[in-house]
Amino acid sequence: MSKSLPVLELTPVQTVACCSPLTTDPLSADAADRIAPLLKALADPVRLRLMSLVASHADGEACVCDLNDAFDLSQPTISHHLKVLHEVGLLDRTKRGVWVYYAVKREALVDLGTLIGGVGK
Repeated sequence: MSKSLPVLELTPVQTVACCSPLTTDPLSADAADRIAPLLKALADPVRLRLMSLVASHADGEACVCDLNDAFDLSQPTISHHLKVLHEVGLLDRTKRGVWVYYAVKREALVDLGTLIGGVGK
């Protein structure tokens, strides 16, 4: 009976954090498969603007109610885009009463910048 080591499932953000910059070492196929959802989430113009709005908000976090007026979209559509960003690990969220507040995971953006540009932390 052989014992195999457990396979650790990494989130896209965790994969980015452990990869060398693209300019240093080639990215493995597995790492590329895990990182692609993160980049795909950011490739949508609404989600990219949402990231910017949340990151630049006064306290570094924003309520869904603070973000609705910036778009000609329904609140459920905005919430869907925020959910996508949260699920890939770019946003944290906390619920306060009936509102959900989002904050950018800055370390995720630093790691992504390091991966793409080779810029040190």
